[in-house]
Amino acid sequence: MSETIKVYSPYDNHFINEVPLVGEREIEKALRVAHETFVDRSNWLPKYKRIEILENLITLMKNKIPELTKMAAEEGGKPYTDSLIEVERAINGVKLGIEYLGQMKGEEIPMELTRSSEHRLAFTIKEPIGVVVSLSAFNHPLNLAIHQTIPAIATGCPVIIKPATKTPLSCFNLVNLFYEAGLPKNWCQTFVCTNELAEKLATDSRVRYLSFIGSAKVGWYLRSKLAPGTHCALEHGGAAPVIVEPDADLVSLIPALVKGGMYHAGQVCVKVQRIYIHESSMKNFSKQFIERVKALRTGDPLDKNTDVGPLIDPKEVTRMEAWVKEAKESGAEILCGGKRLSNTCFEPTVILNPPANVRVSCEEVFGPIVCLYTYSDRSEAIARANNVPYAFQAAICTKNIDVAFDTAKRLNAKAVMINDHTAFRVDWMPFGGKNHSGIGVGGIPYTMTEMMEDKLLVFKSA
Repeated sequence: MSETIKVYSPYDNHFINEVPLVGEREIEKALRVAHETFVDRSNWLPKYKRIEILENLITLMKNKIPELTKMAAEEGGKPYTDSLIEVERAINGVKLGIEYLGQMKGEEIPMELTRSSEHRLAFTIKEPIGVVVSLSAFNHPLNLAIHQTIPAIATGCPVIIKPATKTPLSCFNLVNLFYEAGLPKNWCQTFVCTNELAEKLATDSRVRYLSFIGSAKVGWYLRSKLAPGTHCALEHGGAAPVIVEPDADLVSLIPALVKGGMYHAGQVCVKVQRIYIHESSMKNFSKQFIERVKALRTGDPLDKNTDVGPLIDPKEVTRMEAWVKEAKESGAEILCGGKRLSNTCFEPTVILNPPANVRVSCEEVFGPIVCLYTYSDRSEAIARANNVPYAFQAAICTKNIDVAFDTAKRLNAKAVMINDHTAFRVDWMPFGGKNHSGIGVGGIPYTMTEMMEDKLLVFKSA
C-alpha cells in the first residue's frame, strides 16, 4: 500500500484529506515528462492557446471562490476573510499572466555601426527557459501556487510544483482546475514527497529554473547544489522594521501596523516585526497600538469574525513562548499577550524594548509578536533597523517628504513603504529579498521575465 500525507486543520487538528506521498520513481517520471515536453518543440503550446487556457482557468476559479476560500482557510489557518482576499488575488494573478504575455517582446539590435556589421539586421526574440521546479510554502497555499505556476505556464515552461506537506490541498485543487481549463497534464505536475526527494527534484540537471519559497537554510543549501546553468529565485524570511517619526499620522497608521504585524498570525515573510518609535511619541503610540491588538479576535479561521488564526504547528506555539520568555528575562516589558491560548493559538503579543541580541529582535519571529523600541535620533533608529542579516521590506512613517526619502535611501531593504505597513504587496510589483532574505524577483510579470531567455538572430543580406 502506498504511503500518504494526511492533512489536518492547524486550528483543531480535525482531519481534512490525504494525498499520496510519491517516491523516487515518480520523481524521475515527472522530470522525464517535463523535459521531453520542453525539448519537443513541435508540441509547444502557442501563445493564443496558453491565453485561452488561462482565461478558462479564471472562469473556473470564479465559480469556485467559496470552495477555494474554505480550503485555504481550513488547511492553512488564515482567517476566512483574509483567505477570501487570497483567492481574489490568485484570480488576479492569472489575469496578470495573460496581460503581461502580450507585452513580452525582443528588441532590435543596431547594425552598421562599424564596417564589419554592414548589411546585417539583428534582433532578439523571447524563448521559455525550460523546465521549472517550484517548491512552495504553507502560508499562502493557493496564491503561492499561482505565483509559482502561472509565470511558467504563461511563458511556455513545463512546471513541477511541490506544495508544503501541511497545505497541499489548495495546490492540488488548482492543478486540477488547470487540467479542466484545457492544460495538458504534462505541462503542470504536482505531488508531495520527502525533503530528500525534493532536493533531488530541484537539483536535477534537466531543471533550468528553481522557484523556492521557504527557510533561508534550505534555500541557500539548494542553491549551492543546483546544476550548472540553472537559474533560481529564493524567497526567504525577514524581520521587517518600521520607523515612526514624531509627525506620523497615528490615526491611519496604527490600524495598518497592527494588521501588518498580526495578519495570518504573523506567518508572513514581510510582516511588521520591529517598530522604532520616537521617544516623544512612544506613550501615545503604545497606548493606541495595544488597544487595537487587544481588540483582535483569535480563534477558528472558518469563523468570519476571526482576526487572528492558529499557528501552523503546535511546536510554533512553544517557540513563541520561549522567545517571549527570553525577551522578558532579558529586561523587556510584555505590554500585552505573551501566552498560549490553545495548542496552536498564541495571544497577539506586544513587547517593549527587547534587547537587540534576543531572538524577537534579531531573528524572524514568524508569529503574532510585534516589538516596540524607543529612539531619540533617526540615524540611530536606521542603524538599529539595519542591524540584522535580513533585507526584505521596511517602512518609514512621516509627513516630511525629505525625511521619508532620506530614510528610504538609508534603510537596507529591497523595498521601502512610506506611511504604510511592511506587508503591503500587489502582485504586479517586484517582490523579493536580498542578503539573507533571498535572491531573484517575484511578482507575476517579473517572474515571467526571469523564466524567459533572449535569443539573438542576425541576418546577413546577400
